[in-house]
Amino acid sequence: MTGRTGSVSPGTPTGCLAMFPGQGSQRPGMARHLLDAHPSARRLFAQADEILGLPLSRICVTGTAEELARTEITQPAIATTSLAVWHLLEAAGYRPAATAGHSLGEYPTLVAAGVLSLESALELVRLRGRLMGDVARQVPGAMAAVLGLPADQVLAACGSAEGVGLVQVANYNEPLQTVISGHARAVEEAGRAALDAGAERVVPLDVGAPFHCSLMSAVEEEFTEALAARPFADPVVPVISSVTGTYVRSGEEARELLRRQLTGPVRWVEVLRTAARHPVSAYTEIGPGRVLSGLARRTLDEVRTRSTGDPRRLTALYGALAQETWQEPVAS
Repeated sequence: MTGRTGSVSPGTPTGCLAMFPGQGSQRPGMARHLLDAHPSARRLFAQADEILGLPLSRICVTGTAEELARTEITQPAIATTSLAVWHLLEAAGYRPAATAGHSLGEYPTLVAAGVLSLESALELVRLRGRLMGDVARQVPGAMAAVLGLPADQVLAACGSAEGVGLVQVANYNEPLQTVISGHARAVEEAGRAALDAGAERVVPLDVGAPFHCSLMSAVEEEFTEALAARPFADPVVPVISSVTGTYVRSGEEARELLRRQLTGPVRWVEVLRTAARHPVSAYTEIGPGRVLSGLARRTLDEVRTRSTGDPRRLTALYGALAQETWQEPVAS
């Protein structure tokens, strides 16, 4: 399967997209149900604690919302929780047709696809969180979600705020939900312009940094050096990049896309549309929260979604695995 492009032959049975969430999906106690019930999850968290020198096993069970909100903690905490779920499902026979991660979620995605080792992914995520936190402390940045307005009009609203500061589209989350990022005053001005253009709401986001905009270029050089120092293998499971919305064809491409991801927008709408074309009929959120499940339902027609962020939902997915045959499309 190495180097698959993700294309499928006509008539191949449809499969599932494994979706790994990004920052914003964290919550206190998000790994309690995993660590209480599953020895393999405890082993993985113990590895992560040792690799990072962080007590993630504690933080993801008893940590406060304030502790989890620090981006240098948030990012490894979400990635480790997601990977604990992935290993449980993989052991139960879960075989997705393709994988994708929303921003931070691309790191556990690449572990699941055999591109990165657990150690490399967690070390990169820890550095990424620290560098992004440094930007947040140096730049008065902000992010906001614009709801109920097409993306092209959100882009126009960003353009109207150019005189105030930098503001750019950070996330194309769904057709009528676009996130903007940049200098705080410019984000506020673009939000007002979006409301004037007919947006239903503009919601400021409680995040640790102005992600996915040019302000992150300040840390790009250091992060690029870290990427170059780690081995990247070709995917053994198809990966859809949130930077391009298309399939990742090699380990070297995956490395370059992680660099571009720092300053480029998340093209999640294109990720979902690519998956639907190739073909995927079910969408599983691997990790905390249900954000990506909601985005899939609001972007695509009549899709099945499953999430794994609590004991009831994880048990339900185990039951589905016992009853269904999960098949990968075969590359043409």
